[in-house]
Amino acid sequence: MRISLFVTCYNDLLFPETGKAVVAILERLGHEVDFPIAQTCCGQMHYNTGYQSDALTLMRRFVSVFREAEVVCVPSSSCVAMMRDHYLKLAAQASTPGLEADVKTLLPRIYEFSELLTDKLGVEDIGAFFPHEVVLHVSCHALRSLRLGDKPARLLRKVRGLTLVEPADGEDCCGFGGTFSVKNADVSAAILAAKIQGLLATGAEVCTAVDNSCLMHIGGALQRQRTAMRTLHLAEILATSQ
Repeated sequence: MRISLFVTCYNDLLFPETGKAVVAILERLGHEVDFPIAQTCCGQMHYNTGYQSDALTLMRRFVSVFREAEVVCVPSSSCVAMMRDHYLKLAAQASTPGLEADVKTLLPRIYEFSELLTDKLGVEDIGAFFPHEVVLHVSCHALRSLRLGDKPARLLRKVRGLTLVEPADGEDCCGFGGTFSVKNADVSAAILAAKIQGLLATGAEVCTAVDNSCLMHIGGALQRQRTAMRTLHLAEILATSQ
């Protein structure tokens, strides 16, 4: 299968190892990975802060770049949530002939990374080896928008040597929320503090998630508190081998 990678602007600029890990995994499974160089942003940041015309411009670009893709892989549940929850609304408001139809045609071919593996490719054991205790942070978009359920956890449980530990507050928000953490810094910090306390209580060595935005927020607090716990995107764990 030919799979097009939408790496997301966040990963491209701040966490390039995640995109490399996704490519390594998909190629290990025998698929061809295409990386359209003209890709930019899904438009979520613009949409959430009220700049809908800019979000529409970015949506048009995304649709144009990935229109012919067989399957699109996105290692970020928040970006996929933007597409599934808001692209059709944006397209309907645009009054651009054919745009709404193009979005409707493209959306079913877009998959968040863990659901691509489990739902589309039917794979849970990637052949990974990661001999560490790991705690999974379930991001809000993964839980409440995409409803990924236990898909990331199922993939982790198949990793050789990995011990998956369960946090007491597994479904609690980390407090990031994109610009929420900037506009509501005090509330964000309070939510984050509670989250960090719960993660550290597990005694895990690594915190993982399907969103690097959450992991950046969590990882910053872990570093400031000089803890031993580190953060890694799910794809980077699955890409490891003996």
